[in-house]
Amino acid sequence: MHSVISYPDRGHWGDSKWRGNCSGHVYQDLFRQLQPSTFVDPMVGSGTSVEVAKEMSIKAWGLDLHQGFNAVTDSILLTVGEQVDLCLSHPPYGPMIVYSGSVWGSEPNPADLSRCGSNQEFHEKMQLVLLNQRDATKPQGFYGTIIGDYRKNGTYTSYQAEMIARMPSDELAAVIIKQQHNCVSDSRSYSKLALPRIMHEYILLWQKKSGPLLVLLGTMAREQHSRLTGTWKSIIGLVMQRLRGKASLEQIYQEVARAAPQKLAVNPNWKAKVRQVLNSTGMFSSPERGLWMLAA
Repeated sequence: MHSVISYPDRGHWGDSKWRGNCSGHVYQDLFRQLQPSTFVDPMVGSGTSVEVAKEMSIKAWGLDLHQGFNAVTDSILLTVGEQVDLCLSHPPYGPMIVYSGSVWGSEPNPADLSRCGSNQEFHEKMQLVLLNQRDATKPQGFYGTIIGDYRKNGTYTSYQAEMIARMPSDELAAVIIKQQHNCVSDSRSYSKLALPRIMHEYILLWQKKSGPLLVLLGTMAREQHSRLTGTWKSIIGLVMQRLRGKASLEQIYQEVARAAPQKLAVNPNWKAKVRQVLNSTGMFSSPERGLWMLAA
């Protein structure tokens, strides 16, 4: 198996009428590569993944919201009763395809991830899903998801980038790019497209390390804090570039206020944050009192 894959034929597994169905050959090759003895799909859809697993003599469970299982709130581990070698989900790609009340069921389900009120809600719920999957995975086993990106009204949302950013970086094991086939949009013509059509999706795999959950959560919190500090460092670095590499603290305050008003709106102590970044990151130096410059 390679890091770029393409399966035009979905195979005989699952239900071809189920929108967004993934080719059974994807699961077949993943199972051959990872060699799991046990597998669970917490968003099994029409059942493709479990059919492939059972055909390959892998002990498998398929769970789904349309069967009454909510991967955001219900424990995969407690439902299955044991940890597995591989836990792989295939969630909705945000609102790209609406499922409850359309693909399945007669009424919308408020727990349906395709009916989230915002991208932020989807990101937060998918982080809980992935942590749920991780909890159901054996140490050194693999957990992951199949996800695509989404563009609507000129706005590009990278679900895979957000998921990678929200999960422990030292457990990320593989990113596989999969070409999409047989999409509804394939039959549509679009005039004057300024940017390429999205014709790919991703398989993201993490390998679970052993250790207490609190240690993992602490690591994730530190990584998020580091990203936040890095954002401030980048803002101040850009400001210093605009100020030709050298400026007084008051000039820096003024330019930060112009450059990042959204950051200031959510942080009333932003001036203290600016001083902290200037003094602690090593990216800036002070040749004399009250004067700052980009470090060489």
